[in-house]
Amino acid sequence: MGNPVLGRELLSLFRSRRMALIQCLLPVGLGLLILLRWPSEGRVALSGSRSQEVFRLFALGLLSAMLLLVPVFPAISIVKEKIRGTLGLLLNTPLGPLKIYFGKLLAILGLAAVVLLLSLPAAGACYAMGGLSLQQDLGRLYLLLGLVALQCTALGLLVSSYSSSIDGAIRTTYGIQLGLSVLALGPHYFFQGTEGLLATLGDWLRCCSPFAALFSVLGAGDLGSEGMLTLTDVPGRYMLFAIGMAVVCGVWTIARLNHRLFDRSRSAGMIADELPASLRIFRRLFFIVDPNRRSKGIPPLVNPVMVKEFRCRRFGRLHWLLRLVAVMAVLSLGLAFATTVGSEGWSVERIGAIMIILQVALFVLITPSIAAALISSERESGGWQLLQSTPMSTARIVWGKLLSVILTVALVFCATLPGYFVMVWIAPDLRPQVERAIVCLAFTAVFTMLVSAGIGSLFSRTTASTAVAYVVLLLVSIVPLLIWLGRDAPFGQKTVERALLINPAAAALSALRTPGFTDYDLIPGNWWFLSLAALASLVLLLVQTWRISRPQ
Repeated sequence: MGNPVLGRELLSLFRSRRMALIQCLLPVGLGLLILLRWPSEGRVALSGSRSQEVFRLFALGLLSAMLLLVPVFPAISIVKEKIRGTLGLLLNTPLGPLKIYFGKLLAILGLAAVVLLLSLPAAGACYAMGGLSLQQDLGRLYLLLGLVALQCTALGLLVSSYSSSIDGAIRTTYGIQLGLSVLALGPHYFFQGTEGLLATLGDWLRCCSPFAALFSVLGAGDLGSEGMLTLTDVPGRYMLFAIGMAVVCGVWTIARLNHRLFDRSRSAGMIADELPASLRIFRRLFFIVDPNRRSKGIPPLVNPVMVKEFRCRRFGRLHWLLRLVAVMAVLSLGLAFATTVGSEGWSVERIGAIMIILQVALFVLITPSIAAALISSERESGGWQLLQSTPMSTARIVWGKLLSVILTVALVFCATLPGYFVMVWIAPDLRPQVERAIVCLAFTAVFTMLVSAGIGSLFSRTTASTAVAYVVLLLVSIVPLLIWLGRDAPFGQKTVERALLINPAAAALSALRTPGFTDYDLIPGNWWFLSLAALASLVLLLVQTWRISRPQ
């Protein structure tokens, strides 16, 4: 007997315009990647070195596409049913949670299988060059990609069962996947070649990253090993991790698929203004911004749209942002003071690199969730027509929305400044480098904000705008760094430098003279790219808001 959930999910997935775009753009993108390294002369090297380079570039592009495209679909699967009210209907059918879960899981894995099938022509071109084994190279690659799809799908469904909004589910899923794929490589990169608990944990943690497993499968050595050889079986450990994570997430999600999913105890709430004076004074000392105080009226000179954004959006409320800034400030200060131990492995440049990566990761994770939905959320809810009926002009509406994001991004930007001040105090000679790195981070903040807002203005639904903004920013932020990790094998210096020119973090790392980035001249080329992309996105936002504000 068939699974009706599977059939319904497959129809809804393959009838969507997103899937049509994937089917058209993915083969073209993979084909262009192969053309970048395709031999221009009329013969192929007998050693197969060129075919290996082409195949590695193809494999890296395909894995990046899988990590960017697949997590969106499971992340919105259950929460969308919850918002529409159809999840309760599903739970009241005789299907049961097991069939519901596996119906959704198999449908998304079917979508991932289609993505892999679309890559077969490009894989065939790599195989036709010679030097590749059908079982050892192509077989192991597609087995790894299948495990990546299974892990992403199980994780996305679990996050979706806990989320109450679609953009929150997408943000959380991408954040966890970013941590597992890229940030998990950081401890091993900084502690490799040393002994102790931190080095052992870093060696195990990097096995959670599919990129580390991919480079090991391709025979390119350890990712970011800097010439050091290890005997760690990274693909084997990743296989155990991916299967174990999929099983745990699956059992956890199935246990949650019942009527208790809708039973959420809600607090009656508390208004701090009604408390005794002593408690109010204590809360004023404990909270910078007390979330339980009554909101004051909007002053005459303050943009009301900005106030509306701060008070109504689910993510980015002021008291949570201040806590985030406080945590990041304390962390940056702790990392900066770690340089005082005089250890070569914890030099000022490496500590600065950690701070830059953390801050760029915050920009990429936070900004799209609040900037991409500025216009699309109003269009989806019908609020844009209500805003147009007010005495405010379209320019003031857009400025108020942008101002709410500007203040949020400015807080995140200021989070790690105390750490940089401590770095300059420890090593005064680094002041020019730190200043240039801070300028690079300022360009990154403006770039992420305007690109997210510009992309979001093209869509009428929050889900699509948030997902596309995340995909674009993650593509620009992660893929060039992965090419940098594969420098000299298989990518040459010119290829790496051209890739890093579009990366928001690379210029800051180069300005700080971080080891591994000193050979690349990225300034002012990176600044020109970020500025032009931000300006084009601003023009796109203004043109799109003018278009939708005209009388229908």
